[in-house]
Amino acid sequence: MTKFLLSVHVLAAIIAIGPVTVAASMFPAAVRRAAPAGPDAASLASVRLLHRICRVYAGIGLAVPVFGLATASSLGVLTDAWLIASMVLTAAAAGVLALLVLPGQEALLARLDRPGAAVERDATVRLAMLTGVFNLLWAVVTVLMIVRPGSTTGV
Repeated sequence: MTKFLLSVHVLAAIIAIGPVTVAASMFPAAVRRAAPAGPDAASLASVRLLHRICRVYAGIGLAVPVFGLATASSLGVLTDAWLIASMVLTAAAAGVLALLVLPGQEALLARLDRPGAAVERDATVRLAMLTGVFNLLWAVVTVLMIVRPGSTTGV
């Protein structure tokens, strides 16, 4: 059962978190390309699609910690330092995504929807930085999951 849980955990991470990191990283540049001349239908559609990918896959991404906790429980490593650090960093990444990145994307989309409204470069730069923080947190979690300092579980 442990191998099944670990497999689902890893697949969920790849399938859910991967698209969020890519789409969120592409979003600020897509907004900058769409904003100068007023967004045409195609550029606005691509910005909306990137935001929808982030929203939908963020929801699907909830499976990652759920199956991660089930796997950790099955392995008996819930109190290991590397796992606790990973859980804290995962919560931080989720917080950055839910409280900063997604609302930032929605605010920029709302500006693009207003005729004649300008999108300040600072807003897209800030969103790109927050997205970078989100991606960095997930990269650290991934490394911790692979290296598992002090782990002797053999899975």
